[in-house]
Amino acid sequence: MSQPPSLGAAEELELLLGLLPAPLARIVREHPERDAILEIVLDLGRPPEVRLPSHGFDLTVEAVTRDDLESMVERIGSFTRDNRAGIPRTLHRISCIRNRQGGVVGLTCRVGRAIEGNIETIRELVESGRSILLLGRPGVGKTTRLRELARFLSSQRRKRVIVIDTSNEIGGDGDIPHPAIGRARRMQVPDPLHQHGVMIEAVENHMPEVIVIDEIGTSEEALAARTIAERGVQLVGTAHGYALENLLMNPTLSDLVGGIQSVTLSDEEARRRGTQKTVLERRSPPTFDVAIELVDRDHIRIHEDVGATVDAMLRAMSGRADGRADGRGRAQARGPALVPVLSVSGPEAGPPLEDSLTDGAGDWGREQPPLVTRYTPERPLQLLVHAVSRSHLERVIRTRRAPVALVRHLSEAQMVLVLKGHLKSAGRLLADAHARGLPVHVLRANTIPQIERAVERLLGPSPAREDEVQDALDEAREGISRALESGQGVELAPRHAYLRRLQHQLAERHRLASRSMGEEPSRRVVIHPAHLFE
Repeated sequence: MSQPPSLGAAEELELLLGLLPAPLARIVREHPERDAILEIVLDLGRPPEVRLPSHGFDLTVEAVTRDDLESMVERIGSFTRDNRAGIPRTLHRISCIRNRQGGVVGLTCRVGRAIEGNIETIRELVESGRSILLLGRPGVGKTTRLRELARFLSSQRRKRVIVIDTSNEIGGDGDIPHPAIGRARRMQVPDPLHQHGVMIEAVENHMPEVIVIDEIGTSEEALAARTIAERGVQLVGTAHGYALENLLMNPTLSDLVGGIQSVTLSDEEARRRGTQKTVLERRSPPTFDVAIELVDRDHIRIHEDVGATVDAMLRAMSGRADGRADGRGRAQARGPALVPVLSVSGPEAGPPLEDSLTDGAGDWGREQPPLVTRYTPERPLQLLVHAVSRSHLERVIRTRRAPVALVRHLSEAQMVLVLKGHLKSAGRLLADAHARGLPVHVLRANTIPQIERAVERLLGPSPAREDEVQDALDEAREGISRALESGQGVELAPRHAYLRRLQHQLAERHRLASRSMGEEPSRRVVIHPAHLFE
């Protein structure tokens, strides 16, 4: 029996709108932002609401009635034990709120979408085979990325991937998984309380190379995740937590990142380390090698070595004594010594800022991740500076028309820029920035050329000229044709990061694999038929 054809995004949305009362469905269909809708919320006695990424609005002034809800529940059918339901062959999810008698008094209709190409920034990490944990608040896109990861690894890399689908949110409702997860196999979980058992069953019965799991939330699931990782299976999942620090302080889930234990040192060891006698240390190796914080839909923060990051956090919590030796024979001040110095990259990470920014004090610069982002005139970089020439910086911003806005308070800032010779006087500022998770950059000299280079690298790669873009895309198209004809890899000419990313995206649209190789400035894209990566 052949699989039914997949539906388009508009057809899937229409199936969800078909559950709504006709007047509400008509309003949604005619709305200009219908393709950006995240949720449609109906609560008894209140106007129905539509939620978009940036705001929400009421569909009508009339309140939702009990008849509206009952008619929708009748069309939806039954809800599972966790009060969720779905629509076969779609990624939509409908959740209900019940009163004490079990009656439905509210419905949340979440619009599910498959977005290809949204893992390009982390593609190399995914291909490395390391276990990856995604963190972020609800609605920031964790499940959407999980879905694309499953498709990429199963269809393009041809790995044996199993999706543990507790609420059918990754693979859609019904017995046949949604095409958005590619060739990945899907194991449904009949009861959320049994998710950890299904995780272990997947490893024992089906020999996966990769397991994809959404919403690890209990100690049993955390233990199952560790068991899976220790068996050599790549684990890709999400967990309840906004950032890595939240997870570390959660006693139920802290084992995912190694856990915490309190250790009492001898007097001699405490003096050698320059710490208190009782310190916090990581209890075990982390379950996940890499953690990715989804700050919002446009910003991610990558912790490439979870163990090193957690160790740095625990050292900061334990508190090194002012002016004492750090165990390597160097004196460290309490403020700057605990603050990472970060570099920023665009879609593809470039070299460190060797000319204009320092690479950190001691080894701290390598313990925290870069913030990967893009800035535009409509959404400029909010930059707080300390001891940096404001007149020079404003001149550079004006001359280059750089999307940078200077702010005066840390609460408004996205990044901090400090002059190297004034790190000591900025101790309090840097400590506060570290506590807020803000990237801190150090400028070596207060000169126009140094500031120009710093601004360039902080903002990421600048858009290429139109002729450069066209030339790079034409070359990629020719390479794709040659790869398809010959069945062999085709190496393209060296390009900078922005153009390489466009070439990667074009190859992916043609269902071909691609990777970057070489060192700057000779780094280039190689396009492969997917079977060469098997």
